[in-house]
Amino acid sequence: MPSRCDLDPCEIPKLLPNLILFDVRWNPLDFRYRLVGTHLDYHMSEPRTGQWVSAIAHQSRGSVFWNALETVALSREPMSSSIPYVGPHRDYKRAEDIIMPLSDDDATVNMLFVAVAFLKKEDERP
Repeated sequence: MPSRCDLDPCEIPKLLPNLILFDVRWNPLDFRYRLVGTHLDYHMSEPRTGQWVSAIAHQSRGSVFWNALETVALSREPMSSSIPYVGPHRDYKRAEDIIMPLSDDDATVNMLFVAVAFLKKEDERP
Protein backbone atom coordinates (compact mmCIF):
# COMPACT_ATOMS: atom_id res chain seq x y z
CA MET A 1 0.00 0.00 0.00
CA PRO A 2 1.17 3.53 -0.58
CA SER A 3 1.83 5.76 2.41
CA ARG A 4 0.83 9.37 2.99
CA CYS A 5 4.33 10.53 2.04
CA ASP A 6 3.82 8.93 -1.40
CA LEU A 7 1.15 11.55 -2.13
CA ASP A 8 2.40 14.90 -3.38
CA PRO A 9 -0.39 17.50 -3.44
CA CYS A 10 1.62 19.53 -5.96
CA GLU A 11 1.13 16.72 -8.49
CA ILE A 12 -2.68 16.77 -8.20
CA PRO A 13 -3.73 20.42 -7.68
CA LYS A 14 -7.00 20.10 -9.65
CA LEU A 15 -8.12 17.18 -7.48
CA LEU A 16 -7.41 18.78 -4.08
CA PRO A 17 -10.87 20.41 -3.69
CA ASN A 18 -12.46 16.94 -4.02
CA LEU A 19 -10.22 15.01 -1.61
CA ILE A 20 -10.55 13.85 1.98
CA LEU A 21 -7.88 12.32 4.18
CA PHE A 22 -9.04 10.29 7.18
CA ASP A 23 -6.91 9.15 10.10
CA VAL A 24 -7.76 5.57 11.09
CA ARG A 25 -7.89 4.68 14.80
CA TRP A 26 -8.09 0.96 15.48
CA ASN A 27 -9.09 0.50 19.11
CA PRO A 28 -11.96 1.20 18.94
CA LEU A 29 -12.26 1.58 15.19
CA ASP A 30 -13.00 5.16 14.12
CA PHE A 31 -12.09 7.63 11.40
CA ARG A 32 -11.12 11.28 11.86
CA TYR A 33 -11.42 13.89 9.13
CA ARG A 34 -7.84 15.14 8.79
CA LEU A 35 -8.20 17.13 5.57
CA VAL A 36 -11.34 18.14 3.67
CA GLY A 37 -11.13 19.77 0.24
CA THR A 38 -12.92 23.07 -0.34
CA HIS A 39 -15.45 21.60 -2.80
CA LEU A 40 -16.37 18.96 -0.22
CA ASP A 41 -16.75 21.60 2.49
CA TYR A 42 -19.25 23.31 0.17
CA HIS A 43 -21.36 20.14 0.12
CA MET A 44 -21.32 19.43 3.84
CA SER A 45 -23.71 20.96 6.33
CA GLU A 46 -20.81 22.05 8.54
CA PRO A 47 -16.98 21.89 8.56
CA ARG A 48 -15.78 18.36 9.32
CA THR A 49 -12.01 18.76 9.72
CA GLY A 50 -10.99 17.23 13.05
CA GLN A 51 -14.31 15.45 13.65
CA TRP A 52 -14.62 11.73 14.31
CA VAL A 53 -17.04 9.93 12.00
CA SER A 54 -18.54 8.10 15.01
CA ALA A 55 -19.76 11.47 16.36
CA ILE A 56 -21.76 12.30 13.20
CA ALA A 57 -25.16 10.63 13.47
CA HIS A 58 -25.78 9.91 9.76
CA GLN A 59 -22.18 8.71 9.20
CA SER A 60 -21.59 6.67 12.37
CA ARG A 61 -21.22 2.92 12.76
CA GLY A 62 -23.77 1.00 10.68
CA SER A 63 -24.23 3.71 8.03
CA VAL A 64 -23.41 3.04 4.37
CA PHE A 65 -20.56 5.57 4.67
CA TRP A 66 -19.06 3.97 7.80
CA ASN A 67 -19.36 0.50 6.29
CA ALA A 68 -17.41 1.60 3.20
CA LEU A 69 -14.60 3.14 5.30
CA GLU A 70 -14.47 0.04 7.51
CA THR A 71 -14.40 -2.33 4.51
CA VAL A 72 -11.40 -0.54 2.99
CA ALA A 73 -9.56 -0.32 6.32
CA LEU A 74 -10.05 -4.04 7.01
CA SER A 75 -9.54 -5.39 3.49
CA ARG A 76 -6.66 -3.02 2.68
CA GLU A 77 -8.09 -2.73 -0.84
CA PRO A 78 -9.60 0.28 -2.65
CA MET A 79 -13.34 0.52 -3.12
CA SER A 80 -15.66 2.79 -5.07
CA SER A 81 -19.29 3.58 -4.44
CA SER A 82 -22.19 5.70 -5.56
CA ILE A 83 -24.56 6.95 -2.87
CA PRO A 84 -27.56 9.30 -2.86
CA TYR A 85 -26.63 12.93 -2.22
CA VAL A 86 -27.77 14.15 1.22
CA GLY A 87 -26.13 17.59 1.29
CA PRO A 88 -27.64 21.07 1.39
CA HIS A 89 -27.83 21.62 -2.40
CA ARG A 90 -31.03 20.30 -3.96
CA ASP A 91 -29.75 20.22 -7.54
CA TYR A 92 -27.40 17.29 -6.80
CA LYS A 93 -28.46 13.65 -7.18
CA ARG A 94 -25.60 11.50 -5.90
CA ALA A 95 -21.97 11.34 -4.85
CA GLU A 96 -19.46 8.93 -6.34
CA ASP A 97 -16.24 8.17 -4.53
CA ILE A 98 -13.18 6.01 -4.38
CA ILE A 99 -11.66 5.14 -1.02
CA MET A 100 -8.02 4.06 -0.98
CA PRO A 101 -6.01 2.70 1.96
CA LEU A 102 -2.69 4.23 3.06
CA SER A 103 -0.14 2.59 5.36
CA ASP A 104 3.17 3.59 6.89
CA ASP A 105 4.28 -0.05 7.30
CA ASP A 106 2.51 -1.74 4.33
CA ALA A 107 0.48 -3.83 6.78
CA THR A 108 -1.78 -1.63 8.91
CA VAL A 109 -4.03 0.99 7.34
CA ASN A 110 -3.46 4.26 9.18
CA MET A 111 -5.12 6.66 6.73
CA LEU A 112 -7.78 6.62 4.03
CA PHE A 113 -7.48 8.74 0.90
CA VAL A 114 -10.89 9.56 -0.61
CA ALA A 115 -11.77 11.29 -3.88
CA VAL A 116 -15.40 12.41 -4.32
CA ALA A 117 -17.40 13.68 -7.31
CA PHE A 118 -20.90 15.14 -6.96
CA LEU A 119 -23.33 14.61 -9.82
CA LYS A 120 -26.15 17.01 -10.54
CA LYS A 121 -29.55 15.75 -11.59
CA GLU A 122 -28.95 16.76 -15.20
CA ASP A 123 -25.71 14.73 -15.23
CA GLU A 124 -27.73 11.51 -14.88
CA ARG A 125 -27.48 9.17 -17.83
CA PRO A 126 -30.63 7.46 -19.08
